[in-house]
Amino acid sequence: MNIIVQKFGGTSVATPEARGQVIQKILKAKKEGKSPVVVVSAMGRVPSPYATDTLLQFVKDEAGEIKDREYDLLLSCGEIISAVTIATMLQAAGYDAVALTGGQSGIITDGVHKSADLLYGKSDALVGYVEKDIIPVVAGFQGMTVEGEITTLGRGGSDTTAAMLGGLIGAESIEIYTDVDGIMTADPRVSECASIIPAITYNEIFQMADSGAKVIHPRAVEYAMRANIPLIIKNTFSDEPGTAIVQSVKKSYPSQTVKLITGVAHRLNRIQFKITEKLDADCDLLECMAKEHISIDLINIFPEYNVFTIDGEDKNKLEAILKKDGYEYTMVEDCCKVTVIGERMTGVPGVMSRIMKALNKEGIQVLQTADSLTTIGCLIRSEQVSRAVTALLLEFNI
Repeated sequence: MNIIVQKFGGTSVATPEARGQVIQKILKAKKEGKSPVVVVSAMGRVPSPYATDTLLQFVKDEAGEIKDREYDLLLSCGEIISAVTIATMLQAAGYDAVALTGGQSGIITDGVHKSADLLYGKSDALVGYVEKDIIPVVAGFQGMTVEGEITTLGRGGSDTTAAMLGGLIGAESIEIYTDVDGIMTADPRVSECASIIPAITYNEIFQMADSGAKVIHPRAVEYAMRANIPLIIKNTFSDEPGTAIVQSVKKSYPSQTVKLITGVAHRLNRIQFKITEKLDADCDLLECMAKEHISIDLINIFPEYNVFTIDGEDKNKLEAILKKDGYEYTMVEDCCKVTVIGERMTGVPGVMSRIMKALNKEGIQVLQTADSLTTIGCLIRSEQVSRAVTALLLEFNI
């Protein structure tokens, strides 16, 4: 049936003009012989009257703190309003369409409110509508328990909804529409040299997200990867081809030039700690940190000292442990981890050398490094992040 899933984010449904563009994208797919299943987010952000935060603030102002069950029930309303609006606009344009909640679309979740996980899916309803040439418009970000309770899927929930449904009904692709032309080689707010990536692998997207890039939510990528369905990030307001997220760029896009490095991500607010001596510690430091839920980023362990980085938000908790247990330490605040990402660097000699030369040429001191098969991370001073990212983009011609 050539089913595709089209997901439209909050900015895509925020205004009458934007919603008109959404309708055009859906009808374009229909005219191309596709059978679209549409997923929508809530309309816009504060002060929009239907934005999620607006709804939350209204109830809090009226009644105070909201319990988790009612929280999910309230949050589901924004997406339902969007689904009804888009379905009605399609009907007005002469097409059969039906608005559905997440539960009605077949998403059955566990009972964990605010961050539910998929238990299983039921495809009968969606496939039935598609077979009758009816366009389903699904409220994103939500599902339903076996008992019929409404749940929400947490951060990135509408992207996750689209990926869940794509796998459930065997879609040929999942299109995620937003207000940018695709995923970029770096944050364009940090470097003007950043450019659109035509295609990228699931693994590279995971690495970019983990390294601080604001890309599609990893849970959505996970569901698409399980079903081996391409995820395509596109712009509602342009006809650019966007970025395809696939299992193998070489196999899916054999004509595309495959580069050594795919992208450069960065994560701010890092603090580097150097533990020089342990005096009267009652417990192992790493164990104590784990108990306090302090996550370590970069780490190097030597006989004489240990060096690692943490999120700046955890500074006070870690200093309390170090002082209580008698550790001697120094720290460097206001750091940034810049990470080079690329599956094809595995086994290629000289990548680290090129990174260091590019940064040294800009007078950027590297405080610490760490690498994996597909990433090389460098800790630098935060004020140097723009020059560092630009230097790396130029060095690897991306």
